[in-house]
Amino acid sequence: MTDLAHEGAHSNAAAPATPLTIRKPFRLQWEAAQNAHVLLYPEGMVKLNQSAGEILKRCDGTRDVDTLVAELEQAFNATGIGGEVRAFLADAHQRGWLE
Repeated sequence: MTDLAHEGAHSNAAAPATPLTIRKPFRLQWEAAQNAHVLLYPEGMVKLNQSAGEILKRCDGTRDVDTLVAELEQAFNATGIGGEVRAFLADAHQRGWLE
C-alpha cells in the first residue's frame, strides 16, 4: 500500500467540460479495514483522505469539473472550493488516475 501516486503519470488535465472518469486499471472502493476510500490497482492501493474520496467517487463519467465542484459545494455547504478541487483533479490526472 502507498499513500503516494502510481507511477506512469499523464500530463494533460481534463478540460473543464469533459466528463471525468477513473482510468482503468484503477478502481475506487470503500475499504472498511482502512476506514477510507481506496484506489485499487494491480500493484497495490492508494489510501485516500476523505476529500479525495468524495471527489473521486463523483468521477463516474457523468460529471464535468464545474458540475462536480457545484455538487461538492452543495453537499458540504461550502463555497469557494473550486480551486482546491481543480488542483486535486489536476494532480489525480497527472498521476494517471483519471481520463
